[in-house]
Amino acid sequence: MPRPREAFEELRPFEFRDPEEVLDSDYLYTVYEIARLLQGLEPDRELPAETEAVLLDWAIPWMLVNSDAFVFAEPDDDDEPGFYGLA
Repeated sequence: MPRPREAFEELRPFEFRDPEEVLDSDYLYTVYEIARLLQGLEPDRELPAETEAVLLDWAIPWMLVNSDAFVFAEPDDDDEPGFYGLA
């Protein structure tokens, strides 16, 4: 349900950071780790599954928009996520 603007104390500009501002070029990350980093969290921080799902909803489109900035490495096993890093 939409809410009136007056219901919010603060409105911030909608901004996305560039991949170089989020990732260290010496490392490769899973999409889960990237999702945490986009929120300013440590990449290995434990999160509830519901929270992680919301973070992924933001991270995946961000990665698609910035796909030219990434390289991909295969996962260690078929049931694990792959790794992404700066191109």
